[in-house]
Amino acid sequence: MKKITIAIDGFSSTGKSTLAKQLAKHLGYVYVDTGAMYRAVTLFAMQNNCIGIEFLDKDRLIDLLPTIRLQFKFNPELGFAEMYLNEVNVETEIRTLEVSNFVSTIAAISEVRSKLVEQQQQMGKEKGIVMDGRDIGTVVFPNAELKIFMTAGADTRAQRRFDELQAKGDLVSYEDVLKNVVERDYIDTHRDDSPLIMAEDAIEVDNSYLDRKEQFDVVLELINDVLQNE
Repeated sequence: MKKITIAIDGFSSTGKSTLAKQLAKHLGYVYVDTGAMYRAVTLFAMQNNCIGIEFLDKDRLIDLLPTIRLQFKFNPELGFAEMYLNEVNVETEIRTLEVSNFVSTIAAISEVRSKLVEQQQQMGKEKGIVMDGRDIGTVVFPNAELKIFMTAGADTRAQRRFDELQAKGDLVSYEDVLKNVVERDYIDTHRDDSPLIMAEDAIEVDNSYLDRKEQFDVVLELINDVLQNE
């Protein structure tokens, strides 16, 4: 069967990565979590004094970009690929609220986006790929055979993220998580370079009241429709 490119965009904490992983496993496709790539660069920026609560040294980060090496390495015990930053597994570190607070700011830097978009396009040359992020259907793969745009209410997304962080043992408040979700929405949709928008040919999926299986079934039906018409 012919393989296609599946681009999944949408707001933070809409479950894009969870859905993309499910689809890739079911279809035997490659899964790429672009959010993890931006989170890894954000962690690097934090570690190298390029960003903090009250400062952003964009020029320093741009100068250091050539020293950043990102890799996805498959973990057979977990069943998915983990993010490595300069040969170090940072899968746990990049999922903290602290990184979440800075990632949209780092992702708005054009030089960062250019570096990562180039890598992402290279990864998808052979198709048979599911990639999620903010600009996959509009910038990375504008010719993707299927584009999904995921959304849900801010309260719903904040609750999901809060539950996820609590399950990991992170001491966070719901109010802080909601504040982070709202701020990221604003930055993602208002940045100059590749803002978060729904591609004209994307299909919107509002999963406010869908569980993971229902969401998966809805999108899998869309994929099957595309494959039958290829």
